[in-house]
Amino acid sequence: MNEPSTAAVLTEIRAIAQAELDHTGPLTEDDELVADLGIDSLGAIVLAVGLENHFRVHLQEQGAGTLVTVGDLVRLVQQRCREAARS
Repeated sequence: MNEPSTAAVLTEIRAIAQAELDHTGPLTEDDELVADLGIDSLGAIVLAVGLENHFRVHLQEQGAGTLVTVGDLVRLVQQRCREAARS
């Protein structure tokens, strides 16, 4: 898969957050996953699995500890898509 745009990844994060995590407010790259969105460890898994399924990449474990904001997550998805395209 080619690298998705920031907007495409944000759209998918919003969709998963609304459908699976009951997040109804706005969502921006600057939002913190825990402080602003209230995502706990189970919510993080739900979000990661949804993104993995949609973008066909593997996100869990490696790099997950450095994710603080939605923007960090967007960049991780884009990076994994780039890596998948090269292999």
